Amino acid sequence: MCSLSFFSLFLSSTFVFIVGIYYLMFDYSVFVEWELFSLNGSMVVMTFIFDWMSLIFMSFVMYISSLVIYYSEDYMSGEMNMNRFIMIVLMFILSMGLLIISPNLISILLGWDGLGLVSYCLVIYYQNVKSYSAGMLTVLSNRIGDVAILISIAWMLNFGGWNYIYYYDFICDSFEMKVITMLIILASMTKSAQIPFSSWLPAAMAAPTPVSALVHSSTLVTAGVYLLIRFSPMMVVYNYGWFLLLIGCMTMFMAGFGANFEFDLKSIIALSTLSQLGLMMSILSMGYLNLAFFHLLSHALFKALLFMCAGSMIHNLKDSQDIRFMGSIVNFMPLTSICLNVSSLSLCGIPFLAGFYSKDLILEMVCLSWINCLVFFLYFISTGLTASYSFRLFYYSMSGDNNFYSSFSFNDKSYFISFGMLSLLFVAVFGGSLLSWLIFPIPYMIVLPYYLSFLTIFTVVLGSYLGYYFSNANFSYDLFSLNFLSLVSFSGSMWFMPYLSTGFISYLPLKMGYYSSKSFDYGWGELFGGQGLYSLFIYLINYIQNLYDSNFKIYLLTFIFWMFILLMLFFL
Repeated sequence: MCSLSFFSLFLSSTFVFIVGIYYLMFDYSVFVEWELFSLNGSMVVMTFIFDWMSLIFMSFVMYISSLVIYYSEDYMSGEMNMNRFIMIVLMFILSMGLLIISPNLISILLGWDGLGLVSYCLVIYYQNVKSYSAGMLTVLSNRIGDVAILISIAWMLNFGGWNYIYYYDFICDSFEMKVITMLIILASMTKSAQIPFSSWLPAAMAAPTPVSALVHSSTLVTAGVYLLIRFSPMMVVYNYGWFLLLIGCMTMFMAGFGANFEFDLKSIIALSTLSQLGLMMSILSMGYLNLAFFHLLSHALFKALLFMCAGSMIHNLKDSQDIRFMGSIVNFMPLTSICLNVSSLSLCGIPFLAGFYSKDLILEMVCLSWINCLVFFLYFISTGLTASYSFRLFYYSMSGDNNFYSSFSFNDKSYFISFGMLSLLFVAVFGGSLLSWLIFPIPYMIVLPYYLSFLTIFTVVLGSYLGYYFSNANFSYDLFSLNFLSLVSFSGSMWFMPYLSTGFISYLPLKMGYYSSKSFDYGWGELFGGQGLYSLFIYLINYIQNLYDSNFKIYLLTFIFWMFILLMLFFL
């Protein structure tokens, strides 16, 4: 099943990529309308759009998923229901594909809901309490976005159709389209885990690592960004970009800062994904949709590789995810270490790797754009923080002594895992330059003062140094600064967002429910209802019984009284 899925997806990806390049070169797009059935003159039509953007994104999703499935052959080798796992992953890819090629809000909802439902199945795949809690947080956060799309479908009924591409020209003075755009932005914020919906993304790390490599690199989390790229003309016209810019920059900063306090390997990578999503959202809100799409693709390549390397390390450390147990892994697992460091450097934006081409271009366009100091500093501080947590990860995993069990052997010889990592290593190094030559046939010529030109590389170097410095510093963890309301706990817990998304929201309604149930259902309701009537009748029966037992005269008197009434009724 794994090999069949791998080959079919890999070949499909290659074919779709070649077609996408052809469409890009000739600026060609195909709009397909497929009539499902006609009833009383009303046609039910399924529409698809095949342009360079949808085809290239589709090919990337299929390429990464094919390698993830191949990688799972070894990683999930102990799994009893392997075919079920592969089927769920394939359903996930199908939902994503439907979302990518749909210009129609209803078929987008099908793909969108499919992503939410299947991601829930994958997050709760290992059946325990932690996975269940993470799954519920994931699915309920994403439900908000689903409801927003449902409401936008209802609003779009005013236009007489759901193909939003038809209505790009009717944007200017339409109140309905303004409401629809707001709802689409809300839906994208939930799916791409922007503040205040960020807490589900690190929680979803409860899923198996191959799923994390697929879901949290190229598919689920980028669906929101992709949808906003499609709706960007509306966003620009209605000037909603300023709001999304602030939200994206705050998410980028919060995630980058939080990753520097995290010790769980998968959580660090999840927070780095969140940081990059904030970067994509903020550059998209400034109107550079091609740049956002370019970073979406290059990020998918190196982040999938980063997750695969993390999976290989966790697999060898017998499912331990704490980076403090690592150290000198480069001596035991050289191939995994090479792949991890290349993808990590690509994430930082080191020149001539995949991440550099998109990230450097984005930061130069930020320097060139008309923005305020807050946004400018958030962009560059977040870039420095990215380098900082990447270097911290390198410091804990690659240097020093190995902190795992002394009698333990590592194994870096798995063919399936190595093949998956090497295939992605190739594109993580060369993918960025290839994409930049394809997507931007005319090179961007950005002329900046030398201090702004060197600011990006200076930020990365300074961030790396600070990451090393703070990792190397010996400070005690029982300090006053580590109490609940300190900077460290505030930053390390994503600005208390996991608590705000769960306990804070559910505590008051649950407490109200408890008190109302206690006072109404089990209190006054019982008193005036069944139990109250029962007690009243029992009391009356006992009272009359006692009266009869204690006074024989009353008993005889009532007997005569009843007999007299019966005789009266008989004769009348």
